[in-house]
Amino acid sequence: MKKAKITVLGGGTGLSVLLRGLKTFPVEISAIVTVADDGGSSGRLRKELNIPPPGDIRNVLVSLSEVEPLVEELFQHRFQDGNGLSGHSLGNLLLAGMTSITGDFAQGVQEISRVLNVKGNVLPASNEHLTLFAEYTDGSLTEGESNIPTVGKKIKRVFLEPKNPQPMPEALQAIEESDLIVLGPGSLYTSVIPNLLVPGMKEALLRTSATKVYICNVMTQPGETDGYTVSDHVQAIDEHVGEQIVDAVLFNKQPIPYSYAERYKEEGAVEVPLDEQALKELEVLMIGDDLLYFDNDLLRHDALKVSQRLVSLL
Repeated sequence: MKKAKITVLGGGTGLSVLLRGLKTFPVEISAIVTVADDGGSSGRLRKELNIPPPGDIRNVLVSLSEVEPLVEELFQHRFQDGNGLSGHSLGNLLLAGMTSITGDFAQGVQEISRVLNVKGNVLPASNEHLTLFAEYTDGSLTEGESNIPTVGKKIKRVFLEPKNPQPMPEALQAIEESDLIVLGPGSLYTSVIPNLLVPGMKEALLRTSATKVYICNVMTQPGETDGYTVSDHVQAIDEHVGEQIVDAVLFNKQPIPYSYAERYKEEGAVEVPLDEQALKELEVLMIGDDLLYFDNDLLRHDALKVSQRLVSLL
């Protein structure tokens, strides 16, 4: 029997967490990963070697890999000291090295995928060095993915420089051949939307007959989605694409324990409110479920529960 094809677009922790759950199901996975990150080890390698940032790709490779835990630990190992090495993770350095050997970042990712026995395809959204900018409602601009949430103003839109980067043909093909497309979970403006801004992505998403599901964040994100409802998240995606592409939204309806809510409130984050009427008007299918996983002090999506809901849509 032919396996169903699921393509997930995103970046950051949310994407890696989801993929760990999804790889336990008999589906064919393609992960299209944002390459606009400019902080930490990724940012340094990006500047020094002029390559796309490897960090989010590294996390996705590890979450889809089928290797011994020790190899995973080695890949994620971050050097604490050493002149020039401090702060770099070994996986980032391996990706940078493989890019240098093959002469091509995407090719380097494919080679490392083989080494790590990765279940699925991991594809950078573009093979180029991209910079994310935000324009706020007051007209001011900020450059750099890591700087955008620190400004604390309402974001009007985000855009990429250079304006017309080359998309990865394999990424466009994965979208077109999918049975299900998943957007998120992850930072709305800095992880999810940047993928949609790469030329060709929007057209591929409009051409595909796959259902497009957005996994809404559980909490608002300070500096990115303050005061946002579920429908605000959906509308931001559609506005950046220029057409309505979200068919369904998966959201959490499990009550958030008081201690967690209080802790998040201290950081300026609250639960994303569900506005059913607005979603009905957008003609978006609403799928609510208990999706929480408690990770020490953090609220995360339960990867298995989310994956089960996604697979049930096939």
